[in-house]
Amino acid sequence: MDVFWHQRDLRIADNRGLAAATANDTTLAVYLLDNRVVGSIGERQRAFLYAGLRQLRAEYRHHGSDLVIRAGDPLEQLTELVAAYDAETVYYNTHYNPARRARQRRINDALPTKSVGDLTLVDPAVLDASYRSHSQFYNDWQTLEKPAPARPNTEALATVSDETPVPPLEAAVELPEAGYQAARDRYDQFLDDGIETYNDTRDDMHLAVEQPIGAVSRLSPYLAAGMIGIRELWAAATERYETANADSVRRNIEKFRYELSWREQNYHLLYNNPNLPTENYKQIPNPIAWENDPDQFEAWKAGRTGYPLVDAGMRQLEQEGYIHNRPRQNVASFLTKHLLVDWRKGADYFAEKLVDFDPANNSASWQWIASTGTDSVDVRIFDPVAQLSKYDDQAVYIKAYVPELRDVAAEKIVDWPNLSTAERDELAPEYLEPIVDRNTAYERAQRVFEQALGNQ
Repeated sequence: MDVFWHQRDLRIADNRGLAAATANDTTLAVYLLDNRVVGSIGERQRAFLYAGLRQLRAEYRHHGSDLVIRAGDPLEQLTELVAAYDAETVYYNTHYNPARRARQRRINDALPTKSVGDLTLVDPAVLDASYRSHSQFYNDWQTLEKPAPARPNTEALATVSDETPVPPLEAAVELPEAGYQAARDRYDQFLDDGIETYNDTRDDMHLAVEQPIGAVSRLSPYLAAGMIGIRELWAAATERYETANADSVRRNIEKFRYELSWREQNYHLLYNNPNLPTENYKQIPNPIAWENDPDQFEAWKAGRTGYPLVDAGMRQLEQEGYIHNRPRQNVASFLTKHLLVDWRKGADYFAEKLVDFDPANNSASWQWIASTGTDSVDVRIFDPVAQLSKYDDQAVYIKAYVPELRDVAAEKIVDWPNLSTAERDELAPEYLEPIVDRNTAYERAQRVFEQALGNQ
């Protein structure tokens, strides 16, 4: 008998640790409710994880087994389970964020364990410890073999029964349907309706309203919770790529596969830099002169900055626990550059609110936006006016989330921060004045970051 310890890998299919355990011996699947880890994430994502646990338990019961759930100290609970079932080895999938690393080390020191790489297509340890840009990482990463989806032996699952309930928890937002099958169904829909045009449409923000699944996959909550395996995604996309009958189709599919490499690099960064969530990745010679104005930070969180693109993105986050990638980049840039609020404050707020919060993606992406990470551009500043003009010139996305502007012409919404106060009052008296001047804030950010980098 062996034990497989589920963490953020809430699936049977394409689970490499579970496959290794079931290939060796009869396997008891367990999940440990550890408030020191699960309690550190936002309530929305925790509710999604608990819903996924219920679906995972149903999967095990379908196979004549069960998911044994225990609460409390992980070492104590695993020690008791190993003794009760006379288990030889505890298998688990390696996780890389600091809290889970510490927990894994405690278990390794006390029990016979075997950890398996599952979160990524390529083991972070086989690549160089440091890359200055994504292109450098990608050049090495793409040459390495990507394994096929893992296939656990469900015949080897232990015949057990467990009635420990999953804690009830309701979220303040409507959550996606949880579990592996929901993730697979969503992916199949994207494969049929979106992947062949992905590169061409992924940044079209009006499609976030008109076609929320198709232009993009909306798989991020499932990947973050481990409800679908990365090898399964890669294999299906690769099959579509290899059987595509047109260069334009292959180009679109390849863009989706390329985007998965960003997630790979983010985990590579976290693996090699455990302090990535709290410390600048880039060595910056001088302190960044963050303003950290509390009122402006609260206005950003509430979607009340007077910048339509920023406000729509933050209101989508509040209403759905999700933000389309293009406004997600813009709201982060606006906070760290136009408002000069420390990226860690934004990253913590995302961790609280996002259903798809992922410790590697969140930290690495915020640092990239904040010019403290791996971006090859020294100081990148997104202009929320130019970005809105390029990606939502008809203001479809804006009007979906900022009702105060629904009767305003699209070109006026795009140009809102540049209008006079009198014109703004006439067009939409209930909407907001910009909390910072567009040009002044841009120039201040440029100056502050150049000084921090020692370029002035």
